[in-house]
Amino acid sequence: MNLPNILASFRIALAPLMFFLLVERDNPIFNGVHISWLDFFAALVFVIASVTDFFDGFIARQWQQMTKLGSILDPLADKLLMLSGFLGLLYLQRANVWAIFLILSREFFITGIRVVAASEKRSVKASFAGKAKTVAQMFAIGFLIMNWSGGDILLWLSVILALYSGYEYVREYLK
Repeated sequence: MNLPNILASFRIALAPLMFFLLVERDNPIFNGVHISWLDFFAALVFVIASVTDFFDGFIARQWQQMTKLGSILDPLADKLLMLSGFLGLLYLQRANVWAIFLILSREFFITGIRVVAASEKRSVKASFAGKAKTVAQMFAIGFLIMNWSGGDILLWLSVILALYSGYEYVREYLK
């Protein structure tokens, strides 16, 4: 286990914590805690996890510590974090169900393409649009958790970037 893999594993561990903070608001351990504090702590956990996403990739590339385990852990951690955020926001009724459906459908579809490509000993790398999609999703989730204005706009921007980057993945795979 190198540092990038530890960071990805940490992100995997933070995803259920954030989800818990979003959906277990009636849990007795939160008696007397104002909802705004639960939003704040869920957003804080999400931001910490999102920052590890940047650093695990940066460190892996800079220190040449890219591993097969890391190539599995990093996208898994990303998917778990986004899934936790999106499902928690759906539960709180703060996100449009169609936007989430489109984003998650794209994720499953692209994961399928990556599995097929890997079985053919091919690699389909993330494009700039795919990285922009991830950043837009992170901002959208953060804004929606905090119930800030503009979260819906960021979410729909994420949908557009998700669909476009999905198109790029398919195009790259078919080459």
